[in-house]
Amino acid sequence: MQIYKYMNIGTAKPTVEEMDGVPHHMLDFLEPDQSFSVADYVAEAGRIIKDIYSRGKMPVLAGGTGLYISSLINGVHFSEMRSDAKLRKELENTAAQKGAEYMHKTLEEIDPELAKKLHPNDMGRIIRAIEVFRLTGITMSEQQRQSLAKPPVYNALLIGLTFSDRQALYNRINRRVDIMLESGLLEEARMLGDKYSRTASQAIGYKELSLYLKGQETPEDAKEKIKQETRRYAKRQLTWFRRNEKINWFDMQEENAAEKMTAMAITFIAANKVF
Repeated sequence: MQIYKYMNIGTAKPTVEEMDGVPHHMLDFLEPDQSFSVADYVAEAGRIIKDIYSRGKMPVLAGGTGLYISSLINGVHFSEMRSDAKLRKELENTAAQKGAEYMHKTLEEIDPELAKKLHPNDMGRIIRAIEVFRLTGITMSEQQRQSLAKPPVYNALLIGLTFSDRQALYNRINRRVDIMLESGLLEEARMLGDKYSRTASQAIGYKELSLYLKGQETPEDAKEKIKQETRRYAKRQLTWFRRNEKINWFDMQEENAAEKMTAMAITFIAANKVF
């Protein structure tokens, strides 16, 4: 969601101060009514990584969207996944009429493996997966497995951040939501709802506040739902990434965790002669 313009507070885009002079790519460049698939992400990120390497710099891929990260790192190829504008429109209309749960159940019947990985509100990816199956007769999960026959393009060091005390993580999430609301998340949600309700409805924070703006929730209920959904999302992220045995995990509650992580990364870069 950080690729979209105007969605600053709710997606926790880094501020200029937080960037600290380090160039950040693929942030804030797309209008919220434009689609951007996993295939688009892999192609654009690959182009940027190549450019960064060509200038003798080290690209760092940061984020928590497991499907996008693994597709890029593992070299998933999407070139043969066709699109059909008429079918896509038909599926979008069905989603609007019957809702997220219905579409997620439809995907579950077609591709239960992928359905387990996607939240029912992740409508863009759900519709795309159903579209791919109806066009090709092959599930998205199987197509991705077939695409992995080629070796990965990148020699990547994978680093994961975690908290040994899950409650400490949840406390940080709750406080983060409070800060977002104090910083103007409600006003941002109101603006996006007026113009870009379809995209905003897929993002945690905006969709909960839209119910409040429609008079269907109290402010406190909306706030608690944002916290709850964010905690659930964090849990899903950990479940996804825990399956990857190549990830080096760092408990951020341990003493000097950041320093240890940095030292390991530098050692890896030197050992693999990245430059």
